[in-house]
Amino acid sequence: MSSSVKGMRDLWGEELRWFRRIEETVHRVFGAHGYREIRTPILEYTEVFRRSVGDSSDIVSKEMYEFLDKGGRSVTMRPENTAGVVRAMVEHKLLVNNDPQLLYYMGPMFRYERMQAGRYRQFWQIGAESFGVASPESEVESLAMLLDFLQGLGLKFLSLSLNSVGTPASRPDFNAAFRAFFDGRADRFCEDCHRRIETNPMRILDCKNPGCQAALEGHPTMVEFLDDASRAHHARLKELLAALGIPFIENPRLVRGLDYYTRTAFEVLSSDLGAQSALLGGGRYDGLVKQLGGPDTPAFGWAIGLDRLAMLLKQLHGEALSEPPALLIPLGEAASAKALQLARQWWALGLSVQLETRGCPLKKALASANRLGVSLALILGDGELEKGTISVKHLDTGEQEEWALEDVATKLRKV
Repeated sequence: MSSSVKGMRDLWGEELRWFRRIEETVHRVFGAHGYREIRTPILEYTEVFRRSVGDSSDIVSKEMYEFLDKGGRSVTMRPENTAGVVRAMVEHKLLVNNDPQLLYYMGPMFRYERMQAGRYRQFWQIGAESFGVASPESEVESLAMLLDFLQGLGLKFLSLSLNSVGTPASRPDFNAAFRAFFDGRADRFCEDCHRRIETNPMRILDCKNPGCQAALEGHPTMVEFLDDASRAHHARLKELLAALGIPFIENPRLVRGLDYYTRTAFEVLSSDLGAQSALLGGGRYDGLVKQLGGPDTPAFGWAIGLDRLAMLLKQLHGEALSEPPALLIPLGEAASAKALQLARQWWALGLSVQLETRGCPLKKALASANRLGVSLALILGDGELEKGTISVKHLDTGEQEEWALEDVATKLRKV
């Protein structure tokens, strides 16, 4: 028997129930903020990611599932979705009128990386993107939506980690200062950081090597080199967050893992399980749309891993709340025909009722109902048909009662 590809897995049962709970919350909360869903292809031309994510990022240099298709074109299974969303905006000319475009997505992404708890090579991601608005107010609105979403799932102890990474115009001065700092202690940095100092020095701040983090002590920070507009933008962002009572800390090493960020970069931190850890991140990427061939358009967005979020919620809350259907068990041919008619009526009313169609004995059907987690067994036999009733067994308590057939829909809705 063959197994699934390493790093990719089947979703079912309790984990999938948490996925669905999260997805339902996404549609409800994001829709209330005026965001609309977009779905992009899993395969994109590789150039989409090389031009956007950047050759110096670990995603492009180490992790992409990249291959030639049968036409000899280089294609990549999407490692993230912001680039694909921007490509879609440009291709369909959705940004030419400069109207704000508020979009969200959910779907699988692919990265060839080391396996660890909650991290897979095929993983699911939720993201939100705001196009066409450059103000700090738009960022705070998006962050408020994000926190509403997480709090709607039962997370309570949330805060923001913030930094400003400036603009391409302000980076050369920072890069020069950082290279001078690096040269004085180059032997303390890893091989990847020696590569990054040549391509994008800011990427070194994102290195996960503990030795490199220790060597960064006293490094130049981006906020020291911000232009006046970026400095004012960052100050206004913090002022608005404080006015809403959203807690934040400033983190000068926060740069995120992608090359396209400008000005605001952030992470959401959670201490719901005790030790504080980062749940997700994002930021502003004002140059990306133009970089991919579109109009000069400001943008802000973020993404969160659905797999890790579901794992966290399971640790916090246990099993995902589900609504097991009632199980309708007909006994005999006449009851089976009537049960089909009744079930169709109830389904048309939006009621959740599973129909037992095996024609098995009552004892076997009840055993299946218990294993399925069904709360009610609706038993229809010849005696019930004659009386126009149905026998109802409450499987959690063992209690049994009779309902008139015409009352079943109303009573099921109450249950």
